Amino acid sequence: MNRQIAIVTGTSRLKGIGRAICVELAKNNIDIFFTYWTNYDKQMPWSVKGNEPDLIQAEIKSLGVKCEKLELNFLEEPSIKTLLDEVEKKMGFPTILINNATYSTQTSISEITSEELDRHYVVNFKAPTLLIAEFVRRFDGRKNGRIINLTSGQTLSFMSSEIAYATTKGAIETLTRTISQEIAKKGITINAVNPGLTDTGWLDEKQERMFIERFPMGRLGQPKDIAKLISFLVSENAAWITGQVIHSEGGFVRENYGS
Repeated sequence: MNRQIAIVTGTSRLKGIGRAICVELAKNNIDIFFTYWTNYDKQMPWSVKGNEPDLIQAEIKSLGVKCEKLELNFLEEPSIKTLLDEVEKKMGFPTILINNATYSTQTSISEITSEELDRHYVVNFKAPTLLIAEFVRRFDGRKNGRIINLTSGQTLSFMSSEIAYATTKGAIETLTRTISQEIAKKGITINAVNPGLTDTGWLDEKQERMFIERFPMGRLGQPKDIAKLISFLVSENAAWITGQVIHSEGGFVRENYGS
C-alpha cells in the first residue's frame, strides 16, 4: 500500500501554523516533507531559533511517520524543481501539497517599492503557482491528490498598511477557483483556507487584549484550529470539495484593521 506524502512549505517555527499542520497530518499517518527559510523569520518581530526546524522534525518523527526537511528560498525560481526532486528522491511521490510559506512586510501605497512588491509577488503567488503546476504535471493518479493554499481573508476587509501582502495573497483565492475544474480531471482537489487572526507569536499584550474582544468564543485562534480543518480537507471524506475558499475564523468580528 502506497503511503501518503505531504509537502508543507513555510514550516520553521514551533508556534507556527506550518508546524501545527505537519503534526496534525502526521497523527493521521501521513509522511511529511517540509520547507523552511530561517533568514526571513529572523528578520520578523517573532524571530526564530536556529534549531526550531530540527525540533519540529524530531516531533513529527516521534509520531511514527517519515519526515524530511529542506531550507529553501522561494525567491529563487529553481527552488520549485529542487523541492519536487528532493521529495521524490528521499520519500517518493507526493500526493498532498500545502502552500503555507508567505512573505509579509508593512507596505503602504505611499511607501511601496518595486523591490518589495516583487518579493511579495514571487513568494506569495508566483512560487505557489509554479509549485502547483509542477505538482500537477508529475501527479500520476495513484491516489487522489490534494492541494491546499493558505490565504488570509483579504477579500473580507481592508489591509491598507499591507498592500503588497493583501493583493498577492488575495490572488491565491482567484487561482484556487480558476484552476479547480482543470485539475479535477486528474483527480486533484484544490481549496484555499483562511485561518483568520491566529496566535502564532506576533501579538503583543495590548494587541491580544484588543483582538480577543472580537472573538465571541472568548479566545484567539490557534494554529491547531486551522491544522484540523486542513487535515479534513486532505482526507477521503473531503473528496467532493474543490475550488472553495473557506474562512475559518471562529466568528471573528472583522473591522478594517491595518489602516
